[in-house]
Amino acid sequence: MTWVDEIAERADALLPAYVAAYYRGSAGGGECLREGLAAWEDLRLRPSVLHDTTTIGTAVDVLGTRVRTPVLVAPMAQQVAARPEGEVLTGRAVAEHGSLLGVSTNTGVHFADVAGTGAPWWYQVYVMQDRSLTQRLVERAATAGARALALTVDTTALAPALPGIEPTEWPDTPGKARLVNLTAAELESAGPHGLRSAEDLTPDVIGWLREVSGGLPVAVKGVLTARDARRCVDAGAAAVLVSTHGGRRLGTSVTSAAALPEVVAEVGGEVEVHVDSGLRAGHHVAAALALGARAVHVGRPVMWGLASGGSEGVSAVLQRLHDELVTTLRQMGVGDVADLRPADVARKP
Repeated sequence: MTWVDEIAERADALLPAYVAAYYRGSAGGGECLREGLAAWEDLRLRPSVLHDTTTIGTAVDVLGTRVRTPVLVAPMAQQVAARPEGEVLTGRAVAEHGSLLGVSTNTGVHFADVAGTGAPWWYQVYVMQDRSLTQRLVERAATAGARALALTVDTTALAPALPGIEPTEWPDTPGKARLVNLTAAELESAGPHGLRSAEDLTPDVIGWLREVSGGLPVAVKGVLTARDARRCVDAGAAAVLVSTHGGRRLGTSVTSAAALPEVVAEVGGEVEVHVDSGLRAGHHVAAALALGARAVHVGRPVMWGLASGGSEGVSAVLQRLHDELVTTLRQMGVGDVADLRPADVARKP
């Protein structure tokens, strides 16, 4: 059992069963989730010798924001079901560690409270069928200090395959809160149809989001092919985020680890490439960076840390991943994450 598994078990013991099941949920039969975890573990690193590793550099720039670590926190809905303060607690830990926070469209925390944590943050955008609601949320996030937008493009046709019941069906508890950055009148006028994910997205939405946000850079989250990466960059994306939505998109999807090299080969010389889904250890982070990712985004381990220990639990997860990364780099003979190269990675025979 890994340390992440131990944190997950502690979280499960504290959470209502339907919340724990929602956090663990995956598409199909869970193939993509299982294979996504295994794909990072199957990568092997090539150590080099006779290099000075007295100090290890881990700082990177992500869309104009300097962070002390390339381990960022992925946007996750329903953090208030883990702890009532939700992203406020997560944000405090992120600020402490010099990382960056992703904030979901479906957050149960007000943007001003997120900004008050001091953590730099990106606003993750689900484009709704009523686009006026999306525009209002983007404008409010930009006003509150979001540094960038993470347009999530892989949820237009999610199958109802998650175990347990969905958040909209949860009992009336604080953990049910979502879309709190829209007013009650706005939610009522939209109705359930207007709140659904838009199914008519094209690359033109990238320019529209940049315009309505007042010029914020747009990262496109959910890219798994070189072809789509090219379409996004040609439409004005400042970054692409290789992601399987934590295995929640398509049970038989390719993994993020498999898709990352082709995306980097296509657009890595022009824009930042980031990756998430299945990263659970410092050597996974080192492998992803060597394959060309600027940063990685971690989801479930952070949520489990939040559920089991609040802000201190999130901090412990971020610290463990950072420490493991530093140790891995030192063992590889690499003094700075910027020096990692694809040749440093091999696949297990």
